[in-house]
Amino acid sequence: MSLKVYGIPNCGTCKKAFAWLESNGVDYEFINTKEQAPEKSQIEAWVAALTARPMRNTSGKSYRTLGEEKKEWSDAQWVDAFAADAMLLKRPLFEKDGNAVLVGFRAKEDEIRTKLGL
Repeated sequence: MSLKVYGIPNCGTCKKAFAWLESNGVDYEFINTKEQAPEKSQIEAWVAALTARPMRNTSGKSYRTLGEEKKEWSDAQWVDAFAADAMLLKRPLFEKDGNAVLVGFRAKEDEIRTKLGL
């Protein structure tokens, strides 16, 4: 199994996810989206798997600076926005064997285990 975790190192939710993964003996590769922004094609695949709504980082400054029209945006418009500013992506985003399976880290533990295939 290949597990990749996309996020930023100083994100509290990412730190919580890293600690959980490590305490459960799960090997993963961390990709810092500030230093290595995901390609648009990759974001399109993530949105196809998860839809744009759960992928929005609604608590970030980047999101707040977007106009009110963001409420009406299509998934395709969100893909463009995510590609232009990776800080709009909710963190962490988990990719298992090349497929987006989970975004954020607030689900119940059994749901997290299921989505990560543990």
